Amino acid sequence: MPFLSVDEQLAILLRGVAQVETREELRKKLERSAASGQPLRVKYGIDPTGFDVHLGHTVPLRKLRQFQQLGHTAVLIIGTATAAVGDPSGRDVSRQGLTPEQIEHNARTYLTQIAKVIDVTKTEVRPNGEWFNAFRFADMLRLLGHTTIQRMLERDDFTKRLKAGTPIYLHECLYPLMQGHDSVVVRADVELGGTEQLYNLMVGRDLQRAAGQEPQICLTMPILRGLDGEKKMGKSLNNYIGLNEPPKEMFGKTMRIPDTLMKEWFELLTDFSDEQIAAFLRGKPNEAKKALAAAIVRFYHGDSAAASVLDDWRKQFEEKGDPDEMPEITIPAGKLTHGQLAAVDLIVEAKLASSKSEARRKIDEGAFNYGPDRTKVTDVKATVPVADGLVVRLGRKIVRVRIGE
Repeated sequence: MPFLSVDEQLAILLRGVAQVETREELRKKLERSAASGQPLRVKYGIDPTGFDVHLGHTVPLRKLRQFQQLGHTAVLIIGTATAAVGDPSGRDVSRQGLTPEQIEHNARTYLTQIAKVIDVTKTEVRPNGEWFNAFRFADMLRLLGHTTIQRMLERDDFTKRLKAGTPIYLHECLYPLMQGHDSVVVRADVELGGTEQLYNLMVGRDLQRAAGQEPQICLTMPILRGLDGEKKMGKSLNNYIGLNEPPKEMFGKTMRIPDTLMKEWFELLTDFSDEQIAAFLRGKPNEAKKALAAAIVRFYHGDSAAASVLDDWRKQFEEKGDPDEMPEITIPAGKLTHGQLAAVDLIVEAKLASSKSEARRKIDEGAFNYGPDRTKVTDVKATVPVADGLVVRLGRKIVRVRIGE
């Protein structure tokens, strides 16, 4: 990206941002950086609490990418120590910490996935176990001495739990101090996070002042709502799209989100301009959603994958054709009687339904058909002629049957 003025940088960096503490300080840091040629150190921390990095994580990661493209230094904290505590931000109950084995297992895949968003080869990657594993009891006492119980109880999540009589465990109070200490160690100029992280980010400012450092800018991003259109995208709610998911799955899940999510997802997950987004949203919702889904697939899997999955979608749902590629399932020839199989059994064998009762219900609903003519089965006692290569469909699920020995 060519050299940009401070005003041009601010226009890019503040797009889609929920809150900045403070905007004036950010401008001054950018002006100083431009005058000295010294890039800002921009921190984002992620705890390896699960196996998948999902689209919700990419909202601050995409902002980190913008800073990186503007010539600033991305500092990625992998929370190998904080994951053992569990971030209480925005939670009504205590979050279960992870074992060292779970953390190590999850952390192995995180960088590979994050590399789809930022250039990890030009990123300063720091596991915070690097310094916390060397902490002594005296170090922890000094860290705890930087806050009070009263200050902790100012947190909205802790206040709600206190009023509800829900336990607040002492180890949870460590988390914001640990996250703040990360900022001291890496001398962060800016820290990124979701809106529920603001308290933790502000603790970082306090600890930096106490350490004689200039306080970091706290820049928070909106929380991405998940596939249900209501709750925060998350692994525990299974309402997420993982960065490692195949293009077809990523595209299909996006096509199923509520229309009310589109503006939010366009703004937080794509590089389209405000004018382009407004034009998409003025048009037909299904066309806008296809553009959104294709853009997401393109970012993580490339132009060819996006074009292919879009073409398959059109064939399957608009031209009533079948995609060029589809899952295949093998059914042993011995399960056929004179080349036929009960429709209920075929659905279960093809793994289109998990039980015969579900298969019967889907047949009653008229959701099952097979073959090039899309022959619909409406009788739960019907049989289906099964030849090698037969295509069977249940709603949006589609598989090709192979006959095995």
